[in-house]
Amino acid sequence: MNLPHHPPRVTWRTHLSLALLALVYIFSFIDRQVIAILIEPIKTEFGANDTQMGLLTGLAFGLLYAALGVPVGKLADRYNRRAIVAVCCGLWSLATMACGFANHFWQLLLARMSVAIGEAGGMAPSISLVSDLYPPKQRSFMISLFMMGPNLGVLIGLALGGWIAQHYGWRATFVWFGAPGVVLAVLVMLLVREPRRGGFETAAALAQMQQQPTESLWTQVRRLLAITAFRRLALACGMAGIAGYGYGVWTPSFLVRTHGLGIAQAGLLFGVASGVGAVVGALCSGWLCDRLVARDVRWQLGLPLVGVVAAIPCAVAFFLWPTTGVWQLGTLAVPHALAFAMAFGFFASWWPSLSYSATSHMVGSNERSVAAALLNFFITLFGVGAGPLVTGVVSDLLTPVFGTQALRWSLVCVMLLMVPTALLLATALNPYRTRLAQMVPPAVPAA
Repeated sequence: MNLPHHPPRVTWRTHLSLALLALVYIFSFIDRQVIAILIEPIKTEFGANDTQMGLLTGLAFGLLYAALGVPVGKLADRYNRRAIVAVCCGLWSLATMACGFANHFWQLLLARMSVAIGEAGGMAPSISLVSDLYPPKQRSFMISLFMMGPNLGVLIGLALGGWIAQHYGWRATFVWFGAPGVVLAVLVMLLVREPRRGGFETAAALAQMQQQPTESLWTQVRRLLAITAFRRLALACGMAGIAGYGYGVWTPSFLVRTHGLGIAQAGLLFGVASGVGAVVGALCSGWLCDRLVARDVRWQLGLPLVGVVAAIPCAVAFFLWPTTGVWQLGTLAVPHALAFAMAFGFFASWWPSLSYSATSHMVGSNERSVAAALLNFFITLFGVGAGPLVTGVVSDLLTPVFGTQALRWSLVCVMLLMVPTALLLATALNPYRTRLAQMVPPAVPAA
């Protein structure tokens, strides 16, 4: 393999940078997801219906996040990625705190949109940084470590958020979770290392990238979408995002309405079950992928396919399991259905991190931020934007028929959107292998 003459060394500073970036991602997802456990008290205070709450939790956030993510990714491919992550972290943390001071529904809606503006600049630059901090043979596992952010965010945000909301009110929850992000922004600026772009690329690959002409953002986006494997992967992730975000935002309300749990109890049980399952799943999938890819590169998308197929029956079983069966842990009644939530978290955590890792392999180091942001665009526009809203609309439509059980059947319908995700991933396997073969440049002749 034609490696650079002096590839970067992985040191304690590298791991510290990864840890801080992961913390930023954890808090970004807490700030994004904590509203899930606050739906019921916010709905009661402002007299909103499920469709309005779907707009607040999804579309209001998703549209701005998706629209701004790709342009910010373009900036991150040219300028200091550490600074972009730090500034955006500070912005979304302040906006999260502002949510706690909203006196009207429209004010809360504007504050949520402001959170999206800040968070649009966190994900793609961080993926690009992690890809340049570690060599390709470790990349899937390290990106999986970074991508545990959503899983830990769910665990912390729902479990602790429900407790804060029950004891101090929903407004205090936003303030408590927004404040640490301001401190994190400063730490990122001071301590995260900005690695050399393409430091682990071969000399031939770097030479090839330097010869690429400068192009506009729109031209670059069209070129990336012309890559068959990337286009199918992006569509697959978009469909999975609808199911995943609908699940993540509305499941606490499902546990309250169908299983009769309190807010704090629903947040704790769902946060622990889903979070623990997802953390273990992300670690296992990243470790396994780095080993299987050495045999056949198609496993980079094959493992997400396996995870999605296994996750679908787990989700359906979770929502349709009888409410009568519980485990009694002291005074805490744990529904049997939560075992399926843990299993779903384990398998559903496979596709996000491995998809971003696959994207980093399909493009050069000089455009990883744009590619990650474009993938994130599909996940956000479909998932964050449409997932909670579609779930809420279907729930309202089914209420005349199913009453309080309407949300349960709405969630079942939304989770079935993971079927086309599996089909799209299956059709992307061979094009992905072809794309990686095209990415290998001819060796640079010796001087």
